[in-house]
Amino acid sequence: MVRRLVEAGHQALFAGGCVRDMLRGEKPHDYDVATDATPQEVEGLFERTVTVGSRFGVVVVVVGEHQFEVATFRSDEGYSDGRHPDAVHFADARADALRRDFTINGLFYDPLADELIDYVGGQQDIAGEIIRAIGSAEERFAEDALRLLRAVRFAARFGYRLEESTEAALRKQVGEVGRVSSERVRDELCRILTGPNRGEALRLLHATGLLRVVLPEVEEMAGCEQPEAFHPEGDVLTHTRLALDALERPTPTLAFGVLLHDVGKPPTRREDDRVRFDLHDKVGAQAAKEICTRLRFPTADTETIVDLVAQHMKFMAVREMRESTLKRLLRSPHIQAHLELHRVDCLASHGDLTNYYFCTHKLASLEDEEIRPPRLLTGDDLIDLGYTPGPIFSKILERVEDAQLETEIATREDALALVRREFPRLRDTRPM
Repeated sequence: MVRRLVEAGHQALFAGGCVRDMLRGEKPHDYDVATDATPQEVEGLFERTVTVGSRFGVVVVVVGEHQFEVATFRSDEGYSDGRHPDAVHFADARADALRRDFTINGLFYDPLADELIDYVGGQQDIAGEIIRAIGSAEERFAEDALRLLRAVRFAARFGYRLEESTEAALRKQVGEVGRVSSERVRDELCRILTGPNRGEALRLLHATGLLRVVLPEVEEMAGCEQPEAFHPEGDVLTHTRLALDALERPTPTLAFGVLLHDVGKPPTRREDDRVRFDLHDKVGAQAAKEICTRLRFPTADTETIVDLVAQHMKFMAVREMRESTLKRLLRSPHIQAHLELHRVDCLASHGDLTNYYFCTHKLASLEDEEIRPPRLLTGDDLIDLGYTPGPIFSKILERVEDAQLETEIATREDALALVRREFPRLRDTRPM
């Protein structure tokens, strides 16, 4: 594709993150192209194109099964809304580099000439493992306050340090992230929490003051001490950082479930004979719902995250549960996420995985019908037996399912006999 643009008389270069990743020895996830061709010229050179940002000179070119974002070199003027430039001027490669966020993202590469083009010192900063804003850090952050969170994400992801003036500007302008839409903050937090070194990212969010702005409930975990016998690792924020780092292949909902699983501890902390956090799972579930609503998570994602927080303490008692209670827990639609949360919760504290292995072995040994047995009776059956419809129906049918899960009964006849035996006085005795 670059060759096609060059053969038509244009300059065309790989740009941004793909160049950074190549220099770091990583395979880029995608390739962005910057060019001096206008959007109209790009569209005229390729059969399949989609204009996604004509104002900003961005065209998506489809080549086979691959998509490439092709952007015209530009410079930006003013950012009144703290996100979008007030005006865009098509420019050259140097001006295009100077408008970008961090030096490591401001590099170009000419794949035909095998030449790196660096106007901003990005190659040096990659070698020095530094996150540095291009030009004035305060100006870059003022243009788009989401860059405050992006700085932390890149620093954590690559294990780089924030350059002094960049970090100073970040700390000074943390409040500006409040101007960013909830959806963009949510998406950036999801990238942070599902990326490498997410525990370090949480530490940086706290250290820079960003956590206090975007997730004040999580900020309260810092300094919230726990009983050393159960949590030798330290306060709740330290525990949460370790749990995040222990995650394997996290999804956004699982990562947020881990982040928020102990969010109810600071408001419930009390001391008597020892430190206690009574009902912190229930209080945490309500806080998680409020946080997810504020960040505008989709309803299904919110329900999953809240459920992870609400149920996480149940796994501490799985070996003492009745068979029916355990089987109901293990048939949760999100059981694998629940188990992963329990695993990292243990690893980040006492390290005892006995209950985790008990659950995984139990789950592996059960057939689906054993935890989701076919229904033996319905409400119509209860009516036929002479019961009056009402709340008692749920109680009876739940008892029947309990008996199935406990392997007390297996047939419809067994179920009918159980109901007649255990609920004899609840039948309708009105004269016919």
